[in-house]
Amino acid sequence: VQLQASGGGLVQAGGSLKLSCTASGTIFKINDMGWYRQAPGSQRDLVASVTTGGSTNYADSVKGRFTISRDNAKNTVYLQMNSLQPDDTAVYYCNARVLLQRWSTQTNWWGQGTQVTVSS
Repeated sequence: VQLQASGGGLVQAGGSLKLSCTASGTIFKINDMGWYRQAPGSQRDLVASVTTGGSTNYADSVKGRFTISRDNAKNTVYLQMNSLQPDDTAVYYCNARVLLQRWSTQTNWWGQGTQVTVSS
């Protein structure tokens, strides 16, 4: 399984970016998908997650500014980020909980990370 993320970049405070991440490979089913972020010297923290059915969960710091969504037919998860602030600067990683086969155990996969930098 490979997760290919894109959409990061440099933006001014108050601006917007949209991240995308597509899973490919031998996949029976993808359960939860999500985005995490890691700033220098910090741990990797959950930003937002979405279930197969579309239920979402957000970190308190991004509620009302970020929106996570997914296209199950394309095995793709998105993160629309609005009203970006310098504290949002980090490497953003997509994550997918995958069943490789119908009766297999769920496995956890990560994308390569995409840099988001917000200037003040």
